[in-house]
Amino acid sequence: MKYALTATAVKNAKLPPDKKQLKLADGGGLYLLLTATGSRLWRYKYRLAKEEHTYAIGAYPEISLQQAREEHSKAREVVASGGHPRAVREQLKLQKLQEGADTFEYIAEEWIAKRKVAWSPYYLSQIRRAMDKDVFPAIGGMPIRQVTPLHLLALIKKVEARGAEVVAENIRQLASQIFRFAILNLRADTDPAAALKGVVQRPKIKHNIPLSPSQISDLLLRLKKSGGNRTTKLAIELLLLTFVRTVELRKARWTEFDIEGGIWRIPAERMKMGVEHLVPLSLQSIALLKELQAITGGSPWLFPNYRRPDDCMTPTTINRALERMGLNGAGTIGFAAHGFRGTASTLLHEWGFRHEAIERQLAHSERNKVSSAYNQAQYLAERTQMMSAWALKIDELRQEKKAEIEVLAT
Repeated sequence: MKYALTATAVKNAKLPPDKKQLKLADGGGLYLLLTATGSRLWRYKYRLAKEEHTYAIGAYPEISLQQAREEHSKAREVVASGGHPRAVREQLKLQKLQEGADTFEYIAEEWIAKRKVAWSPYYLSQIRRAMDKDVFPAIGGMPIRQVTPLHLLALIKKVEARGAEVVAENIRQLASQIFRFAILNLRADTDPAAALKGVVQRPKIKHNIPLSPSQISDLLLRLKKSGGNRTTKLAIELLLLTFVRTVELRKARWTEFDIEGGIWRIPAERMKMGVEHLVPLSLQSIALLKELQAITGGSPWLFPNYRRPDDCMTPTTINRALERMGLNGAGTIGFAAHGFRGTASTLLHEWGFRHEAIERQLAHSERNKVSSAYNQAQYLAERTQMMSAWALKIDELRQEKKAEIEVLAT
């Protein structure tokens, strides 16, 4: 077909002042419509069943002259076969939307939206991290029916290769749940993740051996001798005195603390069990917090990340400090930050404190939130006494190395 317009003519086309619109014909029913609002619109006029119709191709310059001609050619073929170009375009659009709705990521997001009301913020963040970091980049854009065991195996093995065996197996289990959800909604036929059960060998769990009283004394001496960052050293001492989870300390904000009242309120959204946790602060903990406040009080975080001020201390900082102190890593006792919890639990039980108070202070709370809140109030006074006694015992253990510490201080 011979067309009449040129790219230059289209670019320079203007509506005369005395007209409300102007049609510039290109050929075969294709024309450029100029309007008083300044729009330049590609249109295709055609007849079907003895009736005249207009098909809106798009606007210039978003649709170039060449693109308009290509779309016009396709539209003429549709008309020649007895169809309307607009109906075909709508069908293709619907088909694309449907294809997008059947991708693994789209269905996974539906599954998360339906399940997350029953999850804690901590568990939801774990799932989001696994999906966004590993799963969606690998298979998220694939139609779920096209995901095979081979695709999943490649994904799982890649995660396993970086030493994250537990994450790899968790991904397999999550994928399996998503596939079963899709099957129930008639959007998948099989669960390819089920075929990979057992493909990841979980490493044996290495429980932190609790420190003995003499080892606590040694730790305090090593901490004094170490030349690390003062905020990191304060973090280690606060972990020893409060025995909270490392992530609860790392992400602590100053707004959570009533230093004068001697209480730390960790909000529910930061707790593993999704229930607010109260940490009574001993005088020793308060002294450390006041020292820390003089260093980092200008930040919302107790332990800001010095490379990224808007973030908190990294997950590895404390364990790296323990490695430098000779407590963690190859050829050591293998003590890591999480071990402060087991140490406190073991020694407090040995020293005769009640199991219920110890467990509540460790935030090993009941799943029933009403019961948890009741026990929190019931044991708070007892836990306050226990935390003070624990801090005094730490002071006694520190005194065992007092002579060596005093030498270091001179």
